[in-house]
Amino acid sequence: MTAADTRIAPAAVQAAADRIAPHVRHTPLLRRDALPGLLVKAEHLQHSGSFKLRGAANAMLALGADEVVAGSSGNHGIAVATLGRALGVGVTVVMAAGAAEAKEAAIRALGGRVVRVPGGVTDRDRYARDLAARTGAALVPSSDHELVVAGQGTVGLEVLRDAPGLDTIFVPVGGGGLLAGVCLAAAHLRSAVRIIGVEPERARRYARSVAAGRPVEVPPVDSVADGLRGQRPGEVILPVVRHRVDELIGVDDRAVLRAMALLHRAGIPAEPSGAVALAGALRLGLPGRGAVVVSGGNSAAALGAVRPAHADTGR
Repeated sequence: MTAADTRIAPAAVQAAADRIAPHVRHTPLLRRDALPGLLVKAEHLQHSGSFKLRGAANAMLALGADEVVAGSSGNHGIAVATLGRALGVGVTVVMAAGAAEAKEAAIRALGGRVVRVPGGVTDRDRYARDLAARTGAALVPSSDHELVVAGQGTVGLEVLRDAPGLDTIFVPVGGGGLLAGVCLAAAHLRSAVRIIGVEPERARRYARSVAAGRPVEVPPVDSVADGLRGQRPGEVILPVVRHRVDELIGVDDRAVLRAMALLHRAGIPAEPSGAVALAGALRLGLPGRGAVVVSGGNSAAALGAVRPAHADTGR
């Protein structure tokens, strides 16, 4: 992959890693007896409870805005609100009707404003764009933005540097920023690792778009993986995925819940969206040395520990 192939140069991921280092945690690769041959990238241990902090931090630090607007199913909004609280930036998060109430409550507890809109993810993102344009706030999308994708790609940098010689990485696919970021990280490090994106079975917009050779939008769907219900592939993201991803597979809700239960028994409290990559790995059962990205752990129980915005922040 070259810079001419996409709107993001692979080296942008390293630039993001340097920029966000003071604000993010280098999460561990965990080994568990119940998952032989697999390493678990523990992004549920990230500040804000998910990998989304990485992209949010890269965008917000680079843009330097006083007010930001973000559309989110929950984890991106929590990440933006977490950064906004630390940086003194005003945050408004637009959420679709079906987004988890516990995640809305967490955003509010962190000091973010929440606007609920009817419809699905496409409607949510359209409203967020319009709101940012009307108010002059900076728009920080959940995935389809060069800075956000580069920030998410730091997950891939850490995995590939911590586990050289890895055969396969399984990546959950919602908006696609994490998958595209891992693809860019592999290109930057000139790694031949096999990259497999795992989508909810009923929301396979990237698989369908790659097969069709054009963007394909899917209707709003219900899924236990509430953070992975996007409808349209990203304009920034799709070219990266098309050029570098090795395979895109789908998993149903039962497979996701089985994978989540296995992770919980292994002491890894993944939320459903965070268990999707493992569901894909279990489906394929590939031999060799692999890694799965547990993208988040923001269950309702975990989110109950978020402190209200008026609590002491140490500032």
